[in-house]
Amino acid sequence: MLAITSKSPYAVRALTELARVGGSGPVPIGEIARRRDIPVQFLEGMFATLRRAGILQSQRGVKGGYSFAREPTQVTVLEVVEALEGALDAETIGADPLWADAIGSLRDKLGAVTIAGIAERESRAAGAQMYYI
Repeated sequence: MLAITSKSPYAVRALTELARVGGSGPVPIGEIARRRDIPVQFLEGMFATLRRAGILQSQRGVKGGYSFAREPTQVTVLEVVEALEGALDAETIGADPLWADAIGSLRDKLGAVTIAGIAERESRAAGAQMYYI
């Protein structure tokens, strides 16, 4: 069955935060959890899965935390979703052409968006000035 649970949106939010603040080294998971209001235990499980998938790397110790195993420009939302939820393919729900097209469109959309792109979009939105009348 095709399902995208709350894990994927939370993971994308956390990875976006890591992309925004993690340029100089590993970021403690507690800091990411606090900044994005995600329970630490929930985030620990997701990050362990993403580490095993080769998206993240971890460092133990006082200056430990998580960092990207590859550049955030190379990590797509599709890759994150499939690492956490399993493969998004038409075979999981049948061979009906309607569903195959829908899943193909979803894969195309999620595969075209990178974590770095989301972080950049967030940064631009945060820097946009608000005008009130």
